[in-house]
Amino acid sequence: MSDTPPTQPQDDLDPLVDRRSERRGRRWIAIGAAVVVVAVVVVLAITRPWSSTDQDAQGSPSGSAPAAAADATVRIGLTLEPTNLDIRSTSGIALDQVLIDNVYQGLVSREADGTVIPSLATAWTVSDDALTYTFTIATGATFSNGDPLTAAEAAQSIQQVIDKKYTGSEYLGSVASIKADDATSLVITLSKPYPDLLWALTGRAGLVLDPKATNDLTTSAIGSGPYLLDTWKQGDSITLTRNDGYWGATKPEFGTVVFRYIPDINAAFNAVSSGDLDILAPIDAKLSKNLTNADYTLVEGDASDKFVLAFNNKAKPLDDARVRQALRYAIDHAALVEARGGVDALLGGPIAPGDPGYEDLTSLFPYDPAQAKKLLAEAGYGDGLDLTLDIPNIYGTTLSDLLTSQFAAVGVTLKVESVEFATWLQDVYQNKDYQLSLVDHAESHDFANWANPDYYFNYDNADVQDLYAQSQVATTQEKSAELLTGVRAAQLRRQEGQRAGRAQPRQLERGEATQRGNSLRGRAHRVAGFHRGAAARRSGGNARGGR
Repeated sequence: MSDTPPTQPQDDLDPLVDRRSERRGRRWIAIGAAVVVVAVVVVLAITRPWSSTDQDAQGSPSGSAPAAAADATVRIGLTLEPTNLDIRSTSGIALDQVLIDNVYQGLVSREADGTVIPSLATAWTVSDDALTYTFTIATGATFSNGDPLTAAEAAQSIQQVIDKKYTGSEYLGSVASIKADDATSLVITLSKPYPDLLWALTGRAGLVLDPKATNDLTTSAIGSGPYLLDTWKQGDSITLTRNDGYWGATKPEFGTVVFRYIPDINAAFNAVSSGDLDILAPIDAKLSKNLTNADYTLVEGDASDKFVLAFNNKAKPLDDARVRQALRYAIDHAALVEARGGVDALLGGPIAPGDPGYEDLTSLFPYDPAQAKKLLAEAGYGDGLDLTLDIPNIYGTTLSDLLTSQFAAVGVTLKVESVEFATWLQDVYQNKDYQLSLVDHAESHDFANWANPDYYFNYDNADVQDLYAQSQVATTQEKSAELLTGVRAAQLRRQEGQRAGRAQPRQLERGEATQRGNSLRGRAHRVAGFHRGAAARRSGGNARGGR
């Protein structure tokens, strides 16, 4: 399906606000045809230090020197609770934040800056033709139930992801074979180069679960990590306890970690103010200015999260590119950033700074209500248009209220449906039964979603698909990034051919924005002196309430 009518610019990729990601810090906002990216969000976290010798009546730390708090309890406030604990099949970053690197481990992990680092694999090599990856599995690794973890278990576990099409299998399509040469040598052979394989293996695709275990993954977890899943009080909290039998050299620094789920941002801030939380991540930028408790430290950093206003490209009237473009011109992105506290950053496309292929595209659809009205009239909606926006209720009303007023100014009446996240997953993400949707895409390296016509955007662009496919068989990350950048360049060139007689688009400037990696999951862990979960973590590749 072509996204560009005669003489009109494309609107296929447009971001709104980037909120949370694997990397914690600034968020991006995006809004677009398939999607709109509105901006990048700065993710803020509040933490306080403590010591094991100064704890409250509940055993919670309240002093300093977290490294000494071997038996202490750290309490971390988060927003989105998982619907169940099945890391194989359940969508959403809520599981990744808590379980990956803490309860479950993969072949490799990821640092806050996105660097791939050892985990179960202590080292690896890649053949010159980029088709063979050989991993050295740690000696003596075990699952928490005592079962050994060798290359054989790792091979079997990852093969299950492919065979059963578990979450993450979409990143393993080029895998031709996985085999264990011996107890410590795992070989993955590809049918074609895939430059993002190591990155993919830091997420769910590379997790190693015990193939012999028969536990119910929806309510329990058996992993190889430094923490054990202790209890899940649905609607309240998940508690992890130290794995005293952990095989790794770096031992967990706390006895207990409690993740409390507080979807209401004011209630979460009050919990910090009253000392009921040790860490809150993220925190609303406007509320953070009211922090007066000197025991807490406000930390901020950049994120790869993208708040995305998605357009269902197959739903009328959004199947008309002029309508999608009109909506993009109707949005005052700077006002959205200001309304959220002024700490977010604008993002004009689906790739955040720090990810391969990033290009500054914020000048493509400037705020222009007159142009929005013109396009709507050309599309046959000069007398007005009614649209419905589905948004998970965890995001509050700030963005949806502002979008409602901005759209109204160009004759578009927006009906906002605030729903439970589970309902959003069912209706929007799975069934694609929506017109507009606003959600946080917390995943980095997730451009594959925009090149997938079956993703919930229903965005089908052959040029994008072809260039993305080329980028995924490049033998180096650098070449892959060039091709990803070329996706947008090709679109712009095509626009020029269709825009005869119109003003030339502004020259795009690249590399203006920078981004530090700091996952929400990782942020909570690192600040708390928690385990190494500070590795930048993604949701599994989706706009799944990022949450």
